Amino acid sequence: MFGLFKKKSEVEKLHEDYKKIMQEAYQLQSINRSESDQKYVEADNILNKIKLLEEKK
Repeated sequence: MFGLFKKKSEVEKLHEDYKKIMQEAYQLQSINRSESDQKYVEADNILNKIKLLEEKK
C-alpha cells in the first residue's frame, strides 16, 4: 500500500520496455521475420542501456 505512489526508476522503466518489445518480437516471429529481427535489435539496445545504468550504481 505504501508503494502505490512510488515512482519507478529508469532501470525499472527500461525493464518494462524490454519485456514488452521481446513479447512483440516473439509474436512477430511467425508473421514477419524481418520486423521480428528489428524488435530483437531494439530490445538488445535497451538491455545494453540497462547494463550501463546498473554499472554506474
